[in-house]
Amino acid sequence: SRGIIGLRSNMLTATQGEAIMTHRFMGYEPWRGDIPGRQDGSLIVMETGTAIAYSLDNLQDRGTFFVDAGEEVYEGQVIGENNRPGDLVINVTRSKKLTNHRASGSDDKASLPPPRRFTLEEALEYIQEDEYVEVTPKNIRLRKVYLKDFERKKASKDVVTA
Repeated sequence: SRGIIGLRSNMLTATQGEAIMTHRFMGYEPWRGDIPGRQDGSLIVMETGTAIAYSLDNLQDRGTFFVDAGEEVYEGQVIGENNRPGDLVINVTRSKKLTNHRASGSDDKASLPPPRRFTLEEALEYIQEDEYVEVTPKNIRLRKVYLKDFERKKASKDVVTA
């Protein structure tokens, strides 16, 4: 049963909503090995605040986002999937520096793709070993087990030495 978590959504997407899926628990079986997960890392928030469209627009090439502009974020929250392996700590609360000088074309409006939203099942399938799913009445968010960057580095160093 642990292998079919997340299969329903992938199956419905592949069949354009035409598939019907049922399953029944038949009994316990011996361990069959690890289930492969995602290879890409996470985009993690550097500091608590509000996600700014300017920052999200500048960071689009780093990966896909799970939050939209104007949403409250906190340090250690996973707000996107990195295009490369390994986690990347980013600052999405940085706003544009205001100056008195204006140049044509430099003040373009940010065009952001819609954020990727998870159901509870999809979030549980998506997370890695060092991440949690946070469920509130209004949101389903992903976060790191250790919210502070120095705590994550210390924990990863402890795992390597152990």
